[in-house]
Amino acid sequence: MPATVPVTLKIDFVSDVVCPWCAIGLAALTQAADRLAGQVRLDWHFQPFELNPGMGPQGEDLLAHLAGKYGATREQLEQTHRQIAARGAALGFAFSPQRTHIYNTFDAHRLLHWLGEEGAAGQQLAFKQALFRSYFSDGENPSDPAVLLRLVGALGLDEALGLDEARARAVLQSGEYADAVREREAFYQGQGVHSVPAVIVNDRHLIQGGQPVEAFEQALRQIAAQQP
Repeated sequence: MPATVPVTLKIDFVSDVVCPWCAIGLAALTQAADRLAGQVRLDWHFQPFELNPGMGPQGEDLLAHLAGKYGATREQLEQTHRQIAARGAALGFAFSPQRTHIYNTFDAHRLLHWLGEEGAAGQQLAFKQALFRSYFSDGENPSDPAVLLRLVGALGLDEALGLDEARARAVLQSGEYADAVREREAFYQGQGVHSVPAVIVNDRHLIQGGQPVEAFEQALRQIAAQQP
């Protein structure tokens, strides 16, 4: 009996590096894909969305920023953070209570776009996961070039193909991929994406928010079953 060929689903994962529900959504979606291994294969594409495009590189105090943005009290924000941490823990993702600041993420998106254009399969996903761990678990600044270059270096990219820390440094020190990132941001906003994460499957099916693993699994299974 011939082996079953997995159905390939294109995933455009629209998100920001400093969005906690995006970290939860990615962890849940990857676990859903693991449950469907052998049946469904995900073709990952990470798309940019900036929660704070005008923020300076020094960032802002997290609670003060959120209180001003959403009009929430400190107690309400701390309760939300506890709920997020609990959701993350259930997925094996650690949200550090020591995280005190929020930052600009434009350069992180430029490097993500670079890996999407020039990297091999799986490298963009690995870098996105590393960015989430760096910010949410370790409290690092995703606008700091030293942090970004260290994360790129840890990917073990192929120097012979020009995919290494030196190439990443050249991207950061130039304006490379800046226009492409802004174009992608404008495209998805024009498609009605105004909150993240937004998971778009095969350019037509939208799954919004940090859904549970079971919800992603069911959606992927149903979409895969509809493919010719």
